[in-house]
Amino acid sequence: MSRILSRWLTVYAFLYIVFLYLPVIFLPIFSVNTSAVPQFPLAGFTSKWYVELPKTPALLDAAWNSLIVGLCAAVLSTILGICAARAVTRYRFRGRTVASGLIMAPLVLPEIILAVSLLIVILSLGLQLSLFTVILGHVLICIPYSVTVLNAGFEGFDRSLEEASADLGETAFGTFRRVTLPMVAPAIISSLLVSFTISLDEFIIAFFLAGTEVTLPVYIWGQLRFAARLPGVLALGTLLLVGSFILLSFAEIMRRRAQRRIQMGGAIA
Repeated sequence: MSRILSRWLTVYAFLYIVFLYLPVIFLPIFSVNTSAVPQFPLAGFTSKWYVELPKTPALLDAAWNSLIVGLCAAVLSTILGICAARAVTRYRFRGRTVASGLIMAPLVLPEIILAVSLLIVILSLGLQLSLFTVILGHVLICIPYSVTVLNAGFEGFDRSLEEASADLGETAFGTFRRVTLPMVAPAIISSLLVSFTISLDEFIIAFFLAGTEVTLPVYIWGQLRFAARLPGVLALGTLLLVGSFILLSFAEIMRRRAQRRIQMGGAIA
């Protein structure tokens, strides 16, 4: 019975992966198609859609905007995530569970509801829609991912290392800077990469809050209205897909390195 169940689980996992990634595979395939129409059989292979991407000023502006928003959102969400993760994993206080739930709430709330709510609040405060408002929205949705990654880094950290540093006369801030941060540095790097990737690929918040300064996902959405620009969109989407995969893979490597470092630190202690 267990052997049959194991085989069915293998088949299920294979079908799930095919269902999830098969549509994505068509993206790079059609991005090298000579024809502007994405259909089989392919008319031929070409790289001209990729070559023409840097020649589009609007695309370069959108890419620059996404880079600015992604870097700012990653740094701010990671800083706030460090504070939240350290508080949740190190201290026991009233409302700790509620605070953790509220931090993770953007993961389960409909993103369009968040976007509309942020738009109403920002307009009520008299702020103009710009990259700054997009950064605020992206920080809100990136913090849960940042906290999730950093929680794993702080939870396995042996507190006796901090206590030993304090016993040797180091201040609380010095202990945090010299002992805690180096131990969880891979988790921090992982948080930065994950947050940047989430911000880079996010569309709904940017669509509502960007104003006239669009990001790459908003730019792609605008180009879909023109059939002749579809091949360029496919090429750009392929580059974003590859970039996101590389960043997330590196983030996972850093997360595992942080976990091993914490385990080694605990064993030495």
